[in-house]
Amino acid sequence: MEVVLRCAAILVCLLVVVQAQVPPFTEKCEHGMYPPKAESKVASYVINLDLPPAERWTSLAKEKAPQIRDMIAEIKAFAGAFGNGSIIALVDKYLAPLADTLPYPFADELKGIAKATDIPLGEVVLFNVFYEFFTVCTSIVAEDPSGKLFHARNLDFGLFLGWDIKNNTWALSEKLRPIVVNLDWQRGGKTVFKSVNFAGYVGLLTAVKPQTFTYSMNERFSADGGYIGLIEWILGQRDGSWMGFLTREVLENATSFTEAETMLANRTMLAPAYFILGGTKSGEGAIITRSRERALDIKRLDPANGRWFLLQTNYDNWENPPFIDDRRTPGDNCMANMTTANTDLPHIFDVLSSKPVLNKLTTYTALMQVDEGHIESYIQECPDPCIPW
Repeated sequence: MEVVLRCAAILVCLLVVVQAQVPPFTEKCEHGMYPPKAESKVASYVINLDLPPAERWTSLAKEKAPQIRDMIAEIKAFAGAFGNGSIIALVDKYLAPLADTLPYPFADELKGIAKATDIPLGEVVLFNVFYEFFTVCTSIVAEDPSGKLFHARNLDFGLFLGWDIKNNTWALSEKLRPIVVNLDWQRGGKTVFKSVNFAGYVGLLTAVKPQTFTYSMNERFSADGGYIGLIEWILGQRDGSWMGFLTREVLENATSFTEAETMLANRTMLAPAYFILGGTKSGEGAIITRSRERALDIKRLDPANGRWFLLQTNYDNWENPPFIDDRRTPGDNCMANMTTANTDLPHIFDVLSSKPVLNKLTTYTALMQVDEGHIESYIQECPDPCIPW
């Protein structure tokens, strides 16, 4: 109860602070935002799947170790506000052994990252399970008049994790931007798939499998959220899949849009989610709304009947989004104003750069095109006046 009251108090205080600190702005659809400044482009690295799992991340983890430590320190500072450090002690005690319960090859990959960065294994595990709970995003799949498919997303992360009153920023979002990387996952010297990751996170939130499908994941808020799945896993009930690990399996093994959709729709998971998929053929676009047990709904592209794009935030598409976080309506409006005739990655980047789709939580924007296996990403920041989420 004490933790619940503290969380409620933080939320109330945060809303007061936000109202006082962030000036109002007028929603508008941006134009000509692409290409962004060169310094915002995310660097690329190779993950060699032929290496033993414990060695796959060594080079990247060592290079980004200072930034990963800073980011984890921010998570620890937030967690430390609840229990004067006792939560971190529990992390070190219980999450390190949790690594050995994870399916192959993830335990060894996490241990390799811990060794390369000299960060306690429990904290590396915490970093990797955090994304089951706090990812707030916008994803778009769109089809042009020729049937060519485009997929893009904003990755928003850090909600309620340290609002900086002076700078009007989220502390964790600021720490995450320096560890955004493009990854080319290779086997035998050839690309299996590509992704945008936070360095040290071994799951997948944004990815493309060339000439096969594109994928992004948005968090779904639910009473049976990921924290319940985590507790069940710790207590020994392990029949569900971790979202990030399931998506690794899908990107490595699925050979078609339909197979990927089936795998993501039917597997029991630890946390609810929205999976957004794009394929290679006209009409191959879907939003899969998931409970932990099953798909509750699959909304598909239907260009013949005017549904040439799908836009998903963090609320069920058959319900109205809450007024305090309505990114869907302005996003839909900007897509409609763009029109199908102008559907391409630069114009979709404009939509994702329009407030409040772009907000203080946005860490990066990723753009994908399946035919060429193309993926590019850019660090995003939202200049004031800008809504916090």
